[in-house]
Amino acid sequence: MANGQSSDSSALQKYGIPFYSAAWVPYKELKSKLDQARSDDKREEEESSKESDASEAQKTDGPAASEYYVVLAGGGGEGRSGIANAIVVARFDFASSALSPQPVAKLVLGSELPYRMAVHPKGDGLICAMQNSCRFFEWDEIEENETRKLDVKVSEKALDLLQDVGQQLALAYDTDSSTLAVGGEEGNLRIFKWPSMEVILNEAQAHSSVKDLCFSPDGKFLISLGSRGPGRVWDVPSAKVVASLPNGTDEVFFSCRFAQSRDNSLILYIAAITGKGGSIVTWNTSSWKRSRSKHVGRDSISSFNVSPDGRLLAIGTTQGDVVVVDSTKMGVQMVVRKAHLGFVTALAFSHDSR
Repeated sequence: MANGQSSDSSALQKYGIPFYSAAWVPYKELKSKLDQARSDDKREEEESSKESDASEAQKTDGPAASEYYVVLAGGGGEGRSGIANAIVVARFDFASSALSPQPVAKLVLGSELPYRMAVHPKGDGLICAMQNSCRFFEWDEIEENETRKLDVKVSEKALDLLQDVGQQLALAYDTDSSTLAVGGEEGNLRIFKWPSMEVILNEAQAHSSVKDLCFSPDGKFLISLGSRGPGRVWDVPSAKVVASLPNGTDEVFFSCRFAQSRDNSLILYIAAITGKGGSIVTWNTSSWKRSRSKHVGRDSISSFNVSPDGRLLAIGTTQGDVVVVDSTKMGVQMVVRKAHLGFVTALAFSHDSR
């Protein structure tokens, strides 16, 4: 997390862990689920004494739905470094531009490194790719000092079809949370119905190695990128390839995102690494032809994302810089030099695009 302020800014926090994945918690949807779960539990309980009811009424209801939380995943590997492997939840206050000095929640995972992560958009939980398998985690609430706090826990839901499948490098849910896509280091692309895990597609050699995945907003299309060669567009209902997106002679496709333009048309952005640095390639999603290509810097791109409203593109570089670009004019709006000491591993816009 970074802004243009000095290194002692409260918007910058270190939690003692190198992070490889970052996302905003869909807290509005999550709080609704937690509130409903509490209501269901209360209905199942026997009638309490008036004294117990009074004590319960004094407890705070926990954070408001408008509050902002980020979830971060990473660690030191198998533990030899002394750095924990963990999922960390922190609160962000927009009024003061401050991250919580300490995590709201921290789940230590032993020898398992959560290398990639996808958060369920409707608040059910999150899935992490470990070295050889994927695991699902659920949101929870704990009571501390008469206050309810957000927490995360290991889920009892077993992802049997994602056990012993090797390192997965890309995870993605579609917008309505009904489909999950997973891409592996060995090149296998899997698409499942969620939460049933019914297989929609299991393509053993989708790419030499799957590097990134993204669903279109309506869930109809999935784009996949590999470590080399063209990108592929999949029609999800039919589980078939409908387009191949060729890379240029000196281009290596790195990351992909669908977005709605200001006129509500669908656009595809691909961040590419070239001999001159980083560039953003824009694609027409009707013809699947290139619309334009914009050079955005001499440093290689190490992370990429698009704001939910489609107005902004964010680029992280191997030099630790963060660049924000206007999606219409492709002009740079903000550059944060040395936002991080090393290359930027993950970028995520808040759900309101702030």
